[in-house]
Amino acid sequence: MDRRDFIKISGAAAVAAACAPKTSAPRTEEGPEQMLMRENPRNGDRISALGFGCMRWPMIEQDGKRVIDQEAVNEMVDYAIAHGVNYFDTSPAYLMGQSEKAAGIALSRHPRENYFIATKLSNFGDQSPEASIKMYHDSFEQLRTDYFDYYLLHAIGRGGKDAFNQRYVQNGMVDFLLKEKEAGRIRNLGFSFHGAQHEFDTFMEMYDSGEMLWDFCQIEMNYVDWTHADGVRNVNADYLYEQLDKREIPIVIMEPLLGGRLANVPEGIARQMKQREPERSIASWAFRFCGTYPRVLCILSGMTSMDPLLDNIKTFGHFKPLNEEELEFLEQMATQMMEYPLVNCTDCKYCMPCPWGIDIPGTFQHYNRAITEGTYAQSSKQKDYARLKKAYLVSYDRAVATVRQADHCIGCGECLSHCPQSIPIPRQLQRIARYVEDLRQDRL
Repeated sequence: MDRRDFIKISGAAAVAAACAPKTSAPRTEEGPEQMLMRENPRNGDRISALGFGCMRWPMIEQDGKRVIDQEAVNEMVDYAIAHGVNYFDTSPAYLMGQSEKAAGIALSRHPRENYFIATKLSNFGDQSPEASIKMYHDSFEQLRTDYFDYYLLHAIGRGGKDAFNQRYVQNGMVDFLLKEKEAGRIRNLGFSFHGAQHEFDTFMEMYDSGEMLWDFCQIEMNYVDWTHADGVRNVNADYLYEQLDKREIPIVIMEPLLGGRLANVPEGIARQMKQREPERSIASWAFRFCGTYPRVLCILSGMTSMDPLLDNIKTFGHFKPLNEEELEFLEQMATQMMEYPLVNCTDCKYCMPCPWGIDIPGTFQHYNRAITEGTYAQSSKQKDYARLKKAYLVSYDRAVATVRQADHCIGCGECLSHCPQSIPIPRQLQRIARYVEDLRQDRL
């Protein structure tokens, strides 16, 4: 569906429609801060449009290990709840299994009716009924709750219905979870999706036939993936949105910033955004894009410190939906983004730990950062090439330990099945390794 036609169809009238989440009135002028709320039309839940994604809690070094900074988490959760944020999304798989516990400690200090918990059955490794049921019960203990508001089958899509059956049907977990829902321990049952269009169509067919009546769906949506997903391993978000919208399935958004890349866009793109909205952050464009669409119930942000939390609360506390011309502008920015040789890594760390010790996300994040900040040495004919070359090599050694850099990848492919973005990780690591070696040997 064309973006222009779609906006005309699902604009202000759709926001007010009973079949879509009810939204507090958009504010176009600065005034008293008031969190934008969306009402789930299926159960009346009043949910903050800004959701707290718990995949990127702040980390510290402790006894030689990377652990969650619980004090910082508590402070952020307290501030978020005090300013209207009430949806918290986590998983047993996040941050090497630490996320749920940290969320449980922070949230349990508040009345349970003040927040919604979303977590997942992340049985990627062991799909046995024993392991899956244990993971489910462990989440209750970690999150210090006796019910889940929103429970997801985690990252379905890859492998289509065969993979879905293996993870959730043949082991009896679908039947188990439906009974848990009947018992009130799960209020809403949905899924998060990563995959191609034909795989998504399979799950919509299951909904249409009554085989699986999803209460909500979590998808990756942002102004780049709206029409610029690769179309093979990942499907354009405009298609996902359209299919869910016509079935009146509430939508939760993940990766509105593409793992932070849309908060730190290339310098030329940032300059154009600042010319139009000098008082607003670069990230606010991405959040306003998602919030403009009326079927969206909640937009998750993995905030690692108070700074993005404050900025996001400002965005949603004085929410200004995008108009048609602004949507066209973001489409232009997305097209320009595609011209940069970035790696489509969202820093989710699902690929870790690498059996050979490679810091995969660290390598990709450093490479992407150099490109977006304009410190990417491209050619020996480039102005300031020598300075840019030295800066990249020195910063790479500082960001990623030498023994964990891209050139140590042996191409085993162990990481491939874990990547929700379907990045050809070994090939990208080899590309970066060649680039680094070309810099060192002055071959550019």
